[in-house]
Amino acid sequence: MIKVAAGAVTAVLCGTVVRRAAPELGFLLALAAGVWVLWTVADSLKLVTEWMKWLCELAGLEDWLVEPVFKTVVLSIITRLTAEVCKSAGENGVAAFVETAGTILALAVSLPLVGGVLKMMEGMLL
Repeated sequence: MIKVAAGAVTAVLCGTVVRRAAPELGFLLALAAGVWVLWTVADSLKLVTEWMKWLCELAGLEDWLVEPVFKTVVLSIITRLTAEVCKSAGENGVAAFVETAGTILALAVSLPLVGGVLKMMEGMLL
């Protein structure tokens, strides 16, 4: 996290200086810094994914039951990042539409999970 924090603070300081002369370049610098931060933590995301798969196997959960949770988390991360990029560019209206689309997609992705829970409840009641 220290590496990420140092890189982010450096990008913010450089972006502040660059933004005065060329706002477009400041935005591109911030975007590049964001991509760098995500690239830096990509291995940790892979580790978390593998660990969660192991836990699911240990608990005896089927993939179709756990997959919507992963997809929803990924959707929320992508939605949040995209909305923040839009807000940084001064496009608050577009950011609101991105957030709404992310919510709708998260609901759509979670439908199989809801169906699975209802099936399990039906099995318990019968």
